Amino acid sequence: MTGYHINLFYREEDGGWIADIPDLAMCSAFGETPQDALREVLVAQEGWLAVARERGRPIPPHRYRPATHQTA
Repeated sequence: MTGYHINLFYREEDGGWIADIPDLAMCSAFGETPQDALREVLVAQEGWLAVARERGRPIPPHRYRPATHQTA
């Protein structure tokens, strides 16, 4: 099983990098570099999944794929 897809992009308005995991609602992070944002969103992912498990909530499947990876 592969991990969740992570979007990583620079946001001029924030002056830094944003990383988000579309399959996990509201799971995102900020960093001054792409590496910082990635590291932070992986920490956020661990926390998101831990809280979902603690509360007995379902863990979403890995569904999101960017348009460049979709097949016809």
